[in-house]
Amino acid sequence: MNIANLSTTEIIEGIFSNNIAIVSKAITIIESTKPEHRIIANKIIEACISKKHDTIRIGITGVPGVGKSTFIEQFGKMLTGLGKKVAVLTVDPSSSRTKGSILGDKTRMQELVKDPNAYIRPSASGSSLGGVTRKTRESIVILEAAGFDIILIETIGVGQSETAVHGMVDFFLLLKLAGAGDELQGIKRGIIEMADSIVINKSDGNNVQNAAQAKMEFARALHMFPPKENGWSPEVLTCSAIENKGLEEIWKLIFNYCQTMKETGYFNKNRQQQNENWLIQYLEQELLSKFYQNPKTKKLLPLLKEEVMNGNTSPFSAAEKLLNILSTN
Repeated sequence: MNIANLSTTEIIEGIFSNNIAIVSKAITIIESTKPEHRIIANKIIEACISKKHDTIRIGITGVPGVGKSTFIEQFGKMLTGLGKKVAVLTVDPSSSRTKGSILGDKTRMQELVKDPNAYIRPSASGSSLGGVTRKTRESIVILEAAGFDIILIETIGVGQSETAVHGMVDFFLLLKLAGAGDELQGIKRGIIEMADSIVINKSDGNNVQNAAQAKMEFARALHMFPPKENGWSPEVLTCSAIENKGLEEIWKLIFNYCQTMKETGYFNKNRQQQNENWLIQYLEQELLSKFYQNPKTKKLLPLLKEEVMNGNTSPFSAAEKLLNILSTN
């Protein structure tokens, strides 16, 4: 089969049959910015989104060095050992100067990448918010249509990426280190408020006691926050990904959470809200795209930029002139 020459229908059928090569091709198409690829991508997403599948989407975040890659690899292996099909979406930061990205997540997860029931897809963050690729939502839809039971989404752990990922998952897991000095800083950033669970990683060797102390401190900190809308009280756990300890307890917590949220109706309500947000974000992206692709805008924008830089016109006046171009089209 020559994958390069597949029709849109053949790509969709390949996704439904869990053909990994075709799944990868489909994700490449939806990540493309070429207009002809966008037409194909929209047809693929339209077909995949209607294919219902009982899945769990888990967001995993934490500062660089907390051990996200090791945790995801060991956690993923545990899940495939339970008969689950696991997909991992990771985002590598792109250079603001060269626009390049290492895309080394498969290298860091050498064992999981060999697992026939696992799939790892690294993507460059590009210019998207905080390292979350603009097409992450579409990738989730494709992977779920391909039959994956659990989607793990890793943030690069900087900026606002946590907020973006939180808005597209069912369960948000925050990895922390004991004695890293970021307990209070974590509270300041507000990320603890988003977490459905905090896990103290690297609870092994001489660090076991420190991890237990950190667990107590974060548990106390959680009491400072108001109750979540869904009534869930986040729990603090400890684990050692490198020693494969505590991972089963984490999965049990996540599974129980999802079951509870389904019983209360919050699970579906949350997914519906995320779909609404997806619509709004897509509209905003398409409006920006149409603005910059407009021939009149392309011609006038450089001129107005120079006027603003030289102080000959205000940014507000320049913006009004540019926006008037769209309103008169």
